[in-house]
Amino acid sequence: MSSAAGETRYRVFENGVRNVYYESQLKAFEESSPERKVLEKTELSALLTAIQLASPSASALYSFNSGRIEFVPYQYRPVFKLIRADQPRLLVADEVGVGKTIEAGLILKELQARSDVKSVLIICPKPLVAERKWELEMKRFDEHFSPLDGRLLRHCINETHLDGEWPLQHSKAILPFSLVDADLLFGRQGRGRARDIGLLELGPPPRFDLVIVDEAHHIRNTETLLHQAVRYFCDHAEAVVFLSATPVQLGREDLFTLLNTLRPDLIIDQASFNQMAEPNRPINEAIRVCRRGKEGWADEVRGSLQEVAETDWGRNVLSINPGFQHIYDALGADAGDGISRIKTIQALEDLYTFSSLINRTRRRDIGDFTIRKPETVTTEFTDGQKKLHDDLLDVIQRILLRLHGNVNVRFMMTTISRQAASSLYGLAPLLEDMLNGKLDRLEALELSDADDQNIDFDFLDAVSEDIRSLITRVKTLDEPDPKAEAFVKLVKDKQSLPNNKVLAFSTFRHTLDYLVKKLDAAGVRYGLVHGGVPDEERAELRRRFRLSQDLEEAIDILLSSEVGCEGLDFQFCDCLINYDLPWNPMRIEQRIGRIDRYGQQSPTVAIFNLVTPGTIDADIYNRCLMRIGVFQHAIGSSEEILGEITKEIHSISESFKLTDDERAERLQQLADNKIRQIQEEQQLEEKQGELFGLNLPATSWADKLNQARSYWLEPEALARAASTYLTRRLGKEQEYLLGDKALKTLRINQDGRNHLLEDFRKLPKSNDISFRNWERWLKGNVPTLTVTFDQGCAVESPSAVLLSLGHPLLRQAAQFLQEPETVYTALMVEDPEIPPGDYPFAVYRWLRQGMKQDEELVAVATEAKVSENLFDLLKTLSPGSQNSLPEQEVFDDLDALHHRRWLEAIAEHAEANRQLVGARVQSLTASHQARRTLLEGQLRKASNEKIRIMKRAELDRAEADFARRIVKLQQATEHADIRATPAIFGVLEVRRPK
Repeated sequence: MSSAAGETRYRVFENGVRNVYYESQLKAFEESSPERKVLEKTELSALLTAIQLASPSASALYSFNSGRIEFVPYQYRPVFKLIRADQPRLLVADEVGVGKTIEAGLILKELQARSDVKSVLIICPKPLVAERKWELEMKRFDEHFSPLDGRLLRHCINETHLDGEWPLQHSKAILPFSLVDADLLFGRQGRGRARDIGLLELGPPPRFDLVIVDEAHHIRNTETLLHQAVRYFCDHAEAVVFLSATPVQLGREDLFTLLNTLRPDLIIDQASFNQMAEPNRPINEAIRVCRRGKEGWADEVRGSLQEVAETDWGRNVLSINPGFQHIYDALGADAGDGISRIKTIQALEDLYTFSSLINRTRRRDIGDFTIRKPETVTTEFTDGQKKLHDDLLDVIQRILLRLHGNVNVRFMMTTISRQAASSLYGLAPLLEDMLNGKLDRLEALELSDADDQNIDFDFLDAVSEDIRSLITRVKTLDEPDPKAEAFVKLVKDKQSLPNNKVLAFSTFRHTLDYLVKKLDAAGVRYGLVHGGVPDEERAELRRRFRLSQDLEEAIDILLSSEVGCEGLDFQFCDCLINYDLPWNPMRIEQRIGRIDRYGQQSPTVAIFNLVTPGTIDADIYNRCLMRIGVFQHAIGSSEEILGEITKEIHSISESFKLTDDERAERLQQLADNKIRQIQEEQQLEEKQGELFGLNLPATSWADKLNQARSYWLEPEALARAASTYLTRRLGKEQEYLLGDKALKTLRINQDGRNHLLEDFRKLPKSNDISFRNWERWLKGNVPTLTVTFDQGCAVESPSAVLLSLGHPLLRQAAQFLQEPETVYTALMVEDPEIPPGDYPFAVYRWLRQGMKQDEELVAVATEAKVSENLFDLLKTLSPGSQNSLPEQEVFDDLDALHHRRWLEAIAEHAEANRQLVGARVQSLTASHQARRTLLEGQLRKASNEKIRIMKRAELDRAEADFARRIVKLQQATEHADIRATPAIFGVLEVRRPK
């Protein structure tokens, strides 16, 4: 601004250029009072849901109701940890049976709700691909994954080389360990001068939004090609999740290797690993002091925190964390009450140095779901059965002697003897299937106690005459079957009880077919599932099995193989019958885990084990399986030991040189040794869990989970938001979401679907199956769609579309319902604590920027109780009078109140961000220097050219990753801010409850 010839002149920055105007050329802008947009209570609820859908907050979990699974609280612990970590990388080291695959699915849905997760790579053992475990589990989250074979993987690598990114049609892929070899990593010579490029040569490398590695302990050897491939994918991934139940003793080197692969910037070498663990001992002591709550507890905790600060990790990392200082300072104030102690315990738990890297949920942490009551049902062979069984064993021994050393022969002979112990009447069809080549790979895997059995029956021609003679003998057996009679009696006895449901297992499909005939004859309603039954049929059988026994289509007993019940839970059933038993204790645990699990409605579950004396199975059962306690309580934490037990059971039982007495003695010795080892492992696990800060109390976790639930993201709120969107977008002439229960019908005519299709095309493009299905319906000619917002209903109704947070309908709703300007509302609520009257309030959206971006809704009111409890009050509203809305000056006063609060918050945020960034840069720089020194040393010592290529590539990736992280941290320092936007102005009329 300047003056010339007595008139003021203004320089104005306009349309990207500077212009000069005299004052007489300018006209004052008179802002007319804008018309207020007033929302009634349903529209307000929809807006609050839309805001939280569009801008996820770190304080809430978004994976609730996101899959066709039962709600199991502890399965959200890994999700909770991942979103609060400084980097989205986590080792899920939960025990077997806790549900690691489900937890990975929840993590995927959480990340999808927060960002545009398009590409996901699952790396796992080949048997899990052959059994379609990951494919089927991800379908429960409405996710479609395609398994890669050698041809498809080579195609993806070539496409990445040519286009610079992984092909979109394989953006959600499953990679088996078995495909990783030298040709994959380093390339290979093709025909002529052609050459297949190697994975490590790709530039740019494939970048996945999420990499999941199952059975991650397989990468513990850093010199293997598998380790190098996994590390390569992880180094270029946005988020990484490792799944492994194996690191039982958490102090072993395996854990260091896994964490070093996950976070090489943090866990550089064994020394840094040990340094990181050091503060956990005084942290544990501080928590114990808090829990005891004796006089002077606060001073003792301060002493423990001083010990923490004296460790290397405490001095360099923890003590400069604002949270650490906040705990220390708070202990010097009035810290005498119980609430202060509880808050201190929760704050101390957040200091555990490994808690953001590892999730370890043990069965005993969750608590016993129920009491197991095992019972042995002994049934003797008849004389004819006994003679046939013994003759059968003689034939098996002759075949083994003749073809000694052939692994496939041993597997087949073991299978035959186990089928005979299970049911002699199922033996003939099994042998015929073997001879005729009708035993498919999935059925062979069901028969095996191993997870990676390679079956080859080429040797059968050499023993076909013996096999055919056995078939003839078996077919002439025509006697009563005491074992089948005992089984039917157990089932019939159960039918007279209020809960008549029975889950029965057999390893053998032909035994199951035999039992079907017996149940048919007895008039018992049954269902049959095994690996060959389609997913839809399994879901339908589960639904019928759950029905009350007085309904005509109900099933009373479900017969199943091992694979048949994978992914299905039966908390409503309290009776299990093992018609025969696997030799693998983990398979037994998985069977029992189908009913002994979270949500079991009975205080006890009955486990009936049918055993026939004189069989090898009976020896294994009595002398080994019963004694290690697998039927009495969950022993999933000892998976590695149970694997050793399985191998030794096979070794003892398949040795044709041992007498019956020698075999029995060896089995007893095996049980004695392994029982002691299991006890030692459990003691060590307890100590290591404390050292690494993983033994969190259940009450603390339950509180955190409840705090992470958002009322505005529950199924009822989502339904309100969707309905509001449809009504406002398509008109109020009709209802679009029909039904008062969880299962609803979405009914929209062709014209309405065309309007929704317009909104759908405004969303970011996605190859997700839910997007494709939604677009197909919008373009189709069917006006109705069965939908639900509730995951429990989705489990029971597999054909219904689950409208989870990431579904395009809700994304369209969130986008449409956003308000560009501040909206107004007048509401009424009854509350006994707040004095009656009218209370103006405001709701602001705060976008925190810095090291991590987060958004929150902030309530402001002149009355403290209204401000503190506004969002709870908004849950139980009635419409208020629009005439009660005050003039804008009242809201301007609230804005001034908010401004003071915002200034305080932004100063605290900037300082906290500065300290966090400084500490992170210091830690990252030290870590990188140590890692670079380590890799350069390994490169110098490399024994061959291929290892040198791997180490050189790893060093280059480390340098690039370090530079990228430093730039990102510098940007976080520059952009630390809180952007505040007024979203809602309103008045709350408070009345006394009548």
